[in-house]
Amino acid sequence: MNHEPIIIDGSQGEGGGQILRSSLALALVTGRGVEIRNIRAGRKKPGLMRQHLTAVQAATEIGEAQVTGVQIGGEHLTFQPGKVRTGKYRFGVGSAGSATLILQTILPALLVAEEESSVELEGGTHNPWAPPFDFLERAYLPLVNRMGPKVHGSIERYGFYPAGGGKFRLEITPCERLQGLKLLERGESSGRGMRILTANLPEHIAEREKKRIEKRLNWDENEVVIESVPSQGPGNVILAEIRSSHVTEVFASFGRHEVSAETVAGELVDQVREYLAAGVPVGPYLADQLLLPLGIGAWQERESLQQSIRTFRTSALTRHSLTHIELLKSFLGIGIEVVQDEESRNVTVSITSR
Repeated sequence: MNHEPIIIDGSQGEGGGQILRSSLALALVTGRGVEIRNIRAGRKKPGLMRQHLTAVQAATEIGEAQVTGVQIGGEHLTFQPGKVRTGKYRFGVGSAGSATLILQTILPALLVAEEESSVELEGGTHNPWAPPFDFLERAYLPLVNRMGPKVHGSIERYGFYPAGGGKFRLEITPCERLQGLKLLERGESSGRGMRILTANLPEHIAEREKKRIEKRLNWDENEVVIESVPSQGPGNVILAEIRSSHVTEVFASFGRHEVSAETVAGELVDQVREYLAAGVPVGPYLADQLLLPLGIGAWQERESLQQSIRTFRTSALTRHSLTHIELLKSFLGIGIEVVQDEESRNVTVSITSR
């Protein structure tokens, strides 16, 4: 194992917080120190923000790490992990900072730890800049569970932007090695549904969204349901779930200030139509999330004679995903091949240990 810290340029690619989160996650899994420079250089307000500090603090606690540079606005951080400790953890993000993004930082290490863990997270569970809890629960975690671990999530309270205050919990049973995953086709359709969630808002908002969705998608009335959910502040999100025999995809559109209910509904309809038309099993956001556990699994097999298949088909990769791929290749020394279909913008991503 290389014990020299790896140096990561946080300005590479899209230059956002994902480089920080994934670098910390990889450091915890591999035990290798990391030095991150130019943190979030691609953002209007570069450097560490409050939710990034929470991510660093969570990684530090779980990994018994030595860390420098942890301050608001900090653009240079060093992180040297120790041994990953399992157990019961609770982390909170002030205001509506995304709790799901904190989870991305610490979950990979707990998936391959020695014993079970329980994690409670408080903060934003549903905001426009991060995967909502429902995406994690219904789309991402079922695929992670196919790789060997068993992770169960439950939400107690919803946290919308800007008030936050949400809470969810994960119970994690780890595995020794993350197994492969082959996801080239959706398989047979097994259902679909849409939930319009509102908290502390007038009823007509959800009703207008429902009307627009049913008109544009021609779905049955019982396939689009309205729910009022507990939250400390007002909020609105529409969640679409497309179920197939091999994969479930979840898409979200968030209500925002001075954006009409019809526009919010239309944005979700467009996402669903694009996914269905592409014919791929994995949408763009799920593709980005799958790269990390698949990359870690490939790294774990670097000295194994028997290699598992790790491959999936998705639509054209986002800049986010392309940045993620380069980070994984440089940190783990694995191979990631992206092959474009001859007659479309769809791609097949394959991950190998070398």
